[in-house]
Amino acid sequence: MFQPKAHNPGLAVLLMVTATAFIAATTLFAKALGGQTLGPALHPLQVSHGRFVFALLGISAAVAVMRPTLTRPSWGLHFARTFFGWGGVTLMFAAVTFIPLADATAIVFLNPVFGMILAIPLLGEKVGRIRWSAATIAFAGALILLRPTPESFQIASLLALAAALIMGFEIIFIKKLSGRELPIQVLLINNFLGVMIASVAVLGVWQMPTPAQWAMLVALGLCMAMAQACFVNAMARADASFVAPFSYGTLIFATLYDIAFFDQIPDVVTLTGAGIILSGGVLLAWREARLRQRAKNTTS
Repeated sequence: MFQPKAHNPGLAVLLMVTATAFIAATTLFAKALGGQTLGPALHPLQVSHGRFVFALLGISAAVAVMRPTLTRPSWGLHFARTFFGWGGVTLMFAAVTFIPLADATAIVFLNPVFGMILAIPLLGEKVGRIRWSAATIAFAGALILLRPTPESFQIASLLALAAALIMGFEIIFIKKLSGRELPIQVLLINNFLGVMIASVAVLGVWQMPTPAQWAMLVALGLCMAMAQACFVNAMARADASFVAPFSYGTLIFATLYDIAFFDQIPDVVTLTGAGIILSGGVLLAWREARLRQRAKNTTS
């Protein structure tokens, strides 16, 4: 499942859209766990701990069945990637407790923009006018979603913005890991280290979940494992430049979940800000694809 060989763009799109549905579902479960509907609210650190624990169980089961050939991992890169990933996910789970899923999801979509900016000092990449324009457009959308007026400002939106920044650091280390190891090995180590980090962080806030909360934590972790599996398969079955834009489907599912489960219908501000962020993100994805193709043509 993690090492498909056939080039199949149609299936790649289906897998990516499925991945976005699972990813949005994890934020839905996190919002429920952070509220009072299933019992006393769980701390975001405990929610992210459950996410890694049960995702690791799901990935480990896949490894046990597939028995892939594992290689010596780059532990330093894995730890850095996982640390920032854990931090970003935890902040995201905290944000969705207070603001609509659609708002938080849209703001977190700034992470590729932060990744682009961070790649300048950390990877020595050069950024041209088109990519800077894409970043400016996306940040304008985020400013709208932050609702920067005394009457409407949502301080919890800053949690989503911080999550995007931290996930930008994660992107740097994902780039450094790219092509070094099998995708299933990367996922296995990522979730294993995530459990280690989250287990230490949760010690001061852990509380016994209710049976319903245990079930929700299991569902959250397994949804993330399925999302990761679908994402890896999608990227392996078609060019990244073709598949990546479909990842923005997460915002669509988050909006639908908001409406279905929390009766939160997106207002004009949400739709405008999210649309602008998506415009910047699509422009950035298009430019990144052009640069990768240019580099490929140069080396071939």
